[in-house]
Amino acid sequence: MADAGNTRARYRRILRFAARYMVQAWWFELVLPRFGLSTLAARNRPRRLQHAAQRFRVLAVSLGGLMIKVGQFLSSRLDVLPPEITSELEGLQDEVPPVAFPAIRTLAEAELGRPLEQAFAWVDETPVAAASLGQAHRARLNAEDAADAGFTDVVVKVQRPGIDAIVDVDLAALRRVAAWLSRVRVVREHVDLPALVEEFAVTSRDEIDYLLEARNAARFAENFAGDDRVTVPEVAWERTTRRVLVLADVTAIKITDVDGLRAAGIEPAAVATEFANVMFDQLFVDGYFHADPHPGNIFVTPAPPGSAPGARAWRLTFVDFGMMGQVPDSLRTGLQQLIIAVAARDSKKMVASIREVGALLPSADTRELERAMTALFSRFGGMGFAELQKVDPREFQDFATEFGDVVRSLPFQLPENFLLIVRAISLTSGVCSALDPAFNVWDAVEPYADQLLRDQSGNLVQGFAREAVSVAGVVARLPRRLDEMVSQIVDGKLVADVPKLDQKLRRLERMGRRAVSAVLFAGLLISGAVLRSQDLVIGTVLMIVSVLPLLHTLFSGFLRRPGE
Repeated sequence: MADAGNTRARYRRILRFAARYMVQAWWFELVLPRFGLSTLAARNRPRRLQHAAQRFRVLAVSLGGLMIKVGQFLSSRLDVLPPEITSELEGLQDEVPPVAFPAIRTLAEAELGRPLEQAFAWVDETPVAAASLGQAHRARLNAEDAADAGFTDVVVKVQRPGIDAIVDVDLAALRRVAAWLSRVRVVREHVDLPALVEEFAVTSRDEIDYLLEARNAARFAENFAGDDRVTVPEVAWERTTRRVLVLADVTAIKITDVDGLRAAGIEPAAVATEFANVMFDQLFVDGYFHADPHPGNIFVTPAPPGSAPGARAWRLTFVDFGMMGQVPDSLRTGLQQLIIAVAARDSKKMVASIREVGALLPSADTRELERAMTALFSRFGGMGFAELQKVDPREFQDFATEFGDVVRSLPFQLPENFLLIVRAISLTSGVCSALDPAFNVWDAVEPYADQLLRDQSGNLVQGFAREAVSVAGVVARLPRRLDEMVSQIVDGKLVADVPKLDQKLRRLERMGRRAVSAVLFAGLLISGAVLRSQDLVIGTVLMIVSVLPLLHTLFSGFLRRPGE
């Protein structure tokens, strides 16, 4: 078990790392651009990002625990994070050092209440896999247990000793970092980080309850019963406890082992398409999904020799059901509509779907977002990941500059379980891109959207009727509204509301005050530096006082009054 001293040292180490790179990001991404030094800030950005990712990788591997989970999530975000970060962190999927077997033996025997030699016919002391929260060893059930279970070869998954204390301290550190970031207005207005950490805490604690994982595996298998695309390992319930999980050994070809797939006569691109379809079905049809589909948790299992003619040549085998997500019916309906809108490149319907899933508050004015999405679809719609990599980065920068203010102005929120949905989709995208660099998510979405449309065809008449009633209501109210508008014009009460004009005037006023503060800062700093050679006290005081106008220059943009 981790003692109190190690716990405190671990906590402080995580916080020191976070503080260091938060300050670095603040300096290069906020301070320097405010002084017109954006070019200088951008000059070494790739090297800085790569160095930060390297340092985090070292930290995660040395600490283990939830830090590995954080790194795995970041490594999967090929769609939003630069390759300097994702390429450095992708090895975290397999880089966790194993625990020495004597410690594993002690914990397993305490849980099972008997020596391993009595619980199993054989146990391999070399782990087949080492994860952040536990590790797995191959074993063989004794004859009696094998007769009850219906299989002999198993994988025994055992928790890492002391993992409960490690999870507690990691969550405490993540809560502190989230509190720091929530004080930054730009972050606070975009995402409720403390809520995300609490959701992460729930899923992390679920992952270290192996009885819950066993029940998850059984439910997942039930959802895919009769589906020849997917297989799930059976649970040996007689030897499973909260800290020890025993499953049938289903080890096969790792899903991202492209050479291994081709050697088995399996086309990686076909695996990518099938995997995307299976994950879409979980998310948008079943409403119960594997939330940790990284490459170490998915195998491709070739059909055994002598299979019946016409049988599938291979199947996807899922393992590790500690992190599962559920999509409520209302959220699943909204996600289905979102998929249809994306496939149709319909920006208006897409924004409406985003509102429907609860990611936008009802009060949000989405007209600017609709125009932004229309332009986005027009330029980048239909492109795959490989095609996007060939686009001039300046184009992305132009789009980010043009639409950044629009997105930041909207009151976004994250519905329940949304973090797990984002994680599952991100990992799916990363796996598919690794299998097929030319993989195009649009191609995977469109057939699925077509099926959703066919499934909803039975409601077409009702939908048409609702639309007709809506149009009729607008037509019926139109004469009255026109009469009211004419009356307002006659009475001189019709006023054009131009809040953006006042907002721009206030912004110019703030810019003027900040410019004065910047000049005052420079004057005091230079004067103090010159006078220090003649009068150390006065020079030092002037340099210290110069910090006040500097702080006003840097932070006045964050401390706006309501309505500005």
